[in-house]
Amino acid sequence: MPPATGGGLAESELRPRRGRCGPQAARAAGRDVAAEAVARSPKRPAWGSRRFEAVGWWALLALVTLLSFATRFHRLDEPPHICWDETHFGKMGSYYINRTFFFDVHPPLGKMLIGLAGYLSGYDGTFLFQKPGDKYEHHSYMGMRGFCAFLGSWLVPFAYLTVLDLSKSLSAALLTAALLTFDTGCLTLSQYILLDPILMFFIMAAMLSMVKYNSCADRPFSAPWWFWLSLTGVSLAGALGVKFVGLFIILQVGLNTIADLWYLFGDLSLSLVTVGKHLTARVLCLIVLPLALYTATFAVHFMVLSKSGPGDGFFSSAFQARLSGNNLHNASIPEHLAYGSVITVKNLRMAIGYLHSHRHLYPEGIGARQQQVTTYLHKDYNNLWIIKKHNTNSDPLDPSFPVEFVRHGDIIRLEHKETSRNLHSHYHEAPMTRKHYQVTGYGINGTGDSNDFWRIEVVNRKFGNRIKVLRSRIRFIHLVTGCVLGSSGKVLPKWGWEQLEVTCTPYLKETLNSIWNVEDHINPKLPNISLDVLQPSFPEILLESHMVMIRGNSGLKPKDNEFTSKPWHWPINYQGLRFSGVNDTDFRVYLLGNPVVWWLNLLSIALYLLSGSIIAVAMQRGARLPAEVAGPASRRRPGPARLDTPLLPVFPDGPGPLLPPLLPSHALLKHVDRHSVGHPPAALCLGLGLMAPGEGHTCGGNPEPAPGNCLQLLPLPPSGLRDGWSPGPGPPKSNGRTKVAGLMGLLRPLQRFQPGSRNFPGEPAGKQYWTIRP
Repeated sequence: MPPATGGGLAESELRPRRGRCGPQAARAAGRDVAAEAVARSPKRPAWGSRRFEAVGWWALLALVTLLSFATRFHRLDEPPHICWDETHFGKMGSYYINRTFFFDVHPPLGKMLIGLAGYLSGYDGTFLFQKPGDKYEHHSYMGMRGFCAFLGSWLVPFAYLTVLDLSKSLSAALLTAALLTFDTGCLTLSQYILLDPILMFFIMAAMLSMVKYNSCADRPFSAPWWFWLSLTGVSLAGALGVKFVGLFIILQVGLNTIADLWYLFGDLSLSLVTVGKHLTARVLCLIVLPLALYTATFAVHFMVLSKSGPGDGFFSSAFQARLSGNNLHNASIPEHLAYGSVITVKNLRMAIGYLHSHRHLYPEGIGARQQQVTTYLHKDYNNLWIIKKHNTNSDPLDPSFPVEFVRHGDIIRLEHKETSRNLHSHYHEAPMTRKHYQVTGYGINGTGDSNDFWRIEVVNRKFGNRIKVLRSRIRFIHLVTGCVLGSSGKVLPKWGWEQLEVTCTPYLKETLNSIWNVEDHINPKLPNISLDVLQPSFPEILLESHMVMIRGNSGLKPKDNEFTSKPWHWPINYQGLRFSGVNDTDFRVYLLGNPVVWWLNLLSIALYLLSGSIIAVAMQRGARLPAEVAGPASRRRPGPARLDTPLLPVFPDGPGPLLPPLLPSHALLKHVDRHSVGHPPAALCLGLGLMAPGEGHTCGGNPEPAPGNCLQLLPLPPSGLRDGWSPGPGPPKSNGRTKVAGLMGLLRPLQRFQPGSRNFPGEPAGKQYWTIRP
């Protein structure tokens, strides 16, 4: 039978697929490749030549690194005043030095590192960081700027090494390094006290580590393999610990890992025990290790920030009890709520505050002209209320009356301590929120009407349960209207002293706006307990901090008259951002990316996706591809290693989230320029295991097959295709796992195959194979 020739693949060299075949197949392929290399080049390269190449490699890496550091540290001290978000992150670094608790919508690692850099460089944490333009004067700020510039400088060598490992092309790696070195947007963000250079450092470190451990796939469980796999996990923890945008690099690494495990599972030369070891290693290094490090950053964060500060009000009362300087710290109060107690009631939604009232009335035309009830963020005597029974005016603190505890489901009345008016609601509309009812203070010396009655309920508790201070989450249901007491979070006009609106909502859906807890509790008839026993555990603190950060992120909105831009402005470099300088006499800094670099990146992404889609369709239809196109495609490693750009934020809310997706697009630009086709078709071919070049065999027994004639020969099992098939070369190896060819997606490619008989060294004569029909 004449040798079969195929038109679907073009590959002039036989190369093993690293990490996708067993050790025996890899060694066999390696021997064949070595034999071909000897046949082509009888004279092996001299040892001096290899040494010269190594020296040149290190020299280029050193040159790239030096250029990157030189551009990032050039004129780092200018301007000597606050620029843009230095007012936030510099101030947070000061909080760490002073151990003052604060709140931010991002995880703490980036701010902790900035604070540590300032502390080690001699900054004492006394500068106020009030607004952009304030002079630093004698304060040491260069340590914090220098730390951010140091991490930002590593982006260029990281990108250089990543592209060099992926493409094996020195020109591609150098072009990528040049694009990042001279990109003004990336350079500007690296020179100031910001989270962005820290975030980009960890993202690029994770990408480089992932590529490196992929390149060690032919040496699994070796020391380099463990090192790069573990370093990937450490970098993932760092990226997520700086900003939640780091979740996208976690998604990228996760998809790459799933692809790895999927191909390992399909390698029939590996036992299930070996596949289980691969799975366990990745779980330990890419899940357990990052989670442990991420949790450890919060443990350090809570341990360092032990003093009361501006972030107290965003957290629960139980959380505040652990902060020294807070009025709840080391306090002793009664544990269970009783009638006659003087209390403060705090809303659980972030930045709402305490239930509050004062002697000012609602103005004419705003509901009933009665006493205002609001929420107030600060401690105040007007936050105090007395809890009483709804049907009596007797004083519960009278020594002749026994102590009676408030229980879940009781009907109560809340009397304002300073004005002696009851918490009241009626069918009048709230001042700011339509379809909500107005809440007022009503009555004289505690005497009012039935609209003053509320039913107190503990969330997720049974009737009759006592109410605990700090820990119980309670709601107030108005007895007449059936509405729920809550705060809309809207700021009242000046007649309401710009405090927050309190309403009674008829919608009974359980939200944080309508959930409260008792914070201060005064009752001389009850024994006090230390609040230390009520302090939350570390898992509770960790969960609460994440809930507060998530709510803070979802509530971020531009302020009135604040400069804003559209999401699509940033990717196309439509407009920049003023970092510093409001007039011609100031030192002006303007953030704007290099238009040549950014527009070429966008063009490269479009061409990459377009060419990959076209060639994937052509190969699926069985079209013949030129050797210069199909060769690089078939050698590409399958998986999502080069499809990372779509996984990162496309429509950012500012320049910070935009830079991470920009980084891999630099590498993609040279990849499109060099090969014209990425690995989407390679993933299609190699993933199906049908059209990859054969390993360990030559075409027609010829050591030098003609370009475009190399075939994948599939062993034909004796019982036919219904028993399964193996995509590997040589005799099929089965460990109880076969790929069933009856799936719809595999039947169509098999129609291009026909049975034949081929003889190969070391295999029985006359063995049947499926070969590509010419």
